[in-house]
Amino acid sequence: MASTKMWGQPPSAVRRPSLSGRGPLAGTQIRYSEGSMTATWKRLLTVTILSFAPVLASAQSPDWGTRLNEELPLLGHRNWIAVVDSAYPLQTSAGVETIETNASQLDVVRTVLDQLSKAKHVRPVILTDAELKVVPEADAAGVTAYREALSSLLGKTNLQSLPHEEIIAKLDEAGKTFHVLVLKTNMTIPYTSVFIRLECGYWSADAEKRLREKMAGR
Repeated sequence: MASTKMWGQPPSAVRRPSLSGRGPLAGTQIRYSEGSMTATWKRLLTVTILSFAPVLASAQSPDWGTRLNEELPLLGHRNWIAVVDSAYPLQTSAGVETIETNASQLDVVRTVLDQLSKAKHVRPVILTDAELKVVPEADAAGVTAYREALSSLLGKTNLQSLPHEEIIAKLDEAGKTFHVLVLKTNMTIPYTSVFIRLECGYWSADAEKRLREKMAGR
């Protein structure tokens, strides 16, 4: 019969049943230290966690490019896509989805605009922070180069500027009813975010105006 652990015995002195049967270990008494077993389990647990770390990281940081491609066909007028700097706040409106891209601001803006240029159902209206025009280089190194690069990237795109707080309020309000996709970048210069409000790609503002005037009987 198996021996019973007696209270008061040191862990290393606990005797365990001997192996029976045939073989080189037959009749050998097995002893173990509970402390050593604890250390072994800790090592096994650490190895298990490390082996699953890449999977967990992937789940927490989805491929933003893939996510953009998946969502773009679903987005329409009144939806937003925002490409924001690293200190942009995490908003809590139900419709606001934030993804950490870990990519450069200009690269993400370029990719988003490229995908939008291929879409037939929506067109972008781009807003930037009004503060960006006057942020001094002395206080934010690199802002001058960014302004020039962004201007070159946007070209003759219809661009609007509003105070930063007003734009955040617009996204927060939109997020209560409509989906807002926020792509967070590794940019560390303030007021560099680019906000893209989507409009219908096959119906212009002028056409909408004529329709409303006709409905009003003008």
